[in-house]
Amino acid sequence: MFFSTVRNKPAPPAAVSPSTSSGRTGTTNAELLLKQLEWTVLRRLDGLLQGDYRTLLRGTGMDLADLREYQFHDDVRHIDWNVTARLQQPHVRVFTEDREMTAWFLLDLSPSMDFGSKEQRKRDVSAQFVAILARLLTGHGNSVGALLYGSGADTVLPARSGRQQVLQLMHTLQRSRPRPHLAQSPTPGPTRLNELLQSAGNVVRRRSTLFVVSDFISETGWEHALGQLAQRHEVTAVRLIDPLERELPDLGMIPIQDSETGEQMMVDTHDKGFRQRFARIAAERDQQLAQTLARAGVDTLELSTDEDLVTALMRFTDLRKRRSRALQGSSNHSFTTAAPVRQANA
Repeated sequence: MFFSTVRNKPAPPAAVSPSTSSGRTGTTNAELLLKQLEWTVLRRLDGLLQGDYRTLLRGTGMDLADLREYQFHDDVRHIDWNVTARLQQPHVRVFTEDREMTAWFLLDLSPSMDFGSKEQRKRDVSAQFVAILARLLTGHGNSVGALLYGSGADTVLPARSGRQQVLQLMHTLQRSRPRPHLAQSPTPGPTRLNELLQSAGNVVRRRSTLFVVSDFISETGWEHALGQLAQRHEVTAVRLIDPLERELPDLGMIPIQDSETGEQMMVDTHDKGFRQRFARIAAERDQQLAQTLARAGVDTLELSTDEDLVTALMRFTDLRKRRSRALQGSSNHSFTTAAPVRQANA
């Protein structure tokens, strides 16, 4: 059902410097959009989060704080082999979090992200999410960077802090559009999300927080690359979705054009059986994607083009709260049961 444009061999990523000259119109648009988001979204979040910044966005640290039993998806590099050998049970080191962190946005800007059945496109929701989260992060002294995927991972915005960095990121997003000649390619092929993820593995060396912002309409093969990133970094998959991609309304016989390849076909949405098959296939794809992301060990946030952004971010906050409490509870339980063993071996 989903098609994409052909991908030429990607050129080496081009670094974008904050000092890069840009048109006054583009800079003004980015400033106006950021101010609008600060008034309409950020102010509401400030009142709702109420000090939950550390729950929403967690940093990393080097100071040893505790030990707990190894759990599935834990970083094997944090295993304490001396304690593991003594207790005959794998244990990992837990480190004190640093307030400061580095976050990277891995942004899918392939043509399918330009789809939207209502007022907003998936690309618009992506840009708003990135702007708000980048503003939250830089407002606490953190650094943000981005990798932009159009035809291969073709743009890198190095991680820096400050409001100017947010504006530079937004301006880069505004001027990034699908390349017209790709849509006219005689040999179209699917989006290759694995190119973006593999490039992130090469670019982001230091342990960071990564946000993969995509609709995940892609050629298979990206799953392994995502799992490798999750072993080194804290990764959140931000999936963009439009309601029309899950359920078709009864509009009669209508033409449908693929946004990436330009391929057109006529479908009869008045046929109830066709609409049911469409919804069933979409539901199966949703379930398969959720299982794939869970196996990769990443959190998932879903953003819809018809949903309030604040509501989605608060749902994400609740997810991180529950995960934090679960990890804390499992840590306390592991030490309750392990203490007698340590005493017996002493």
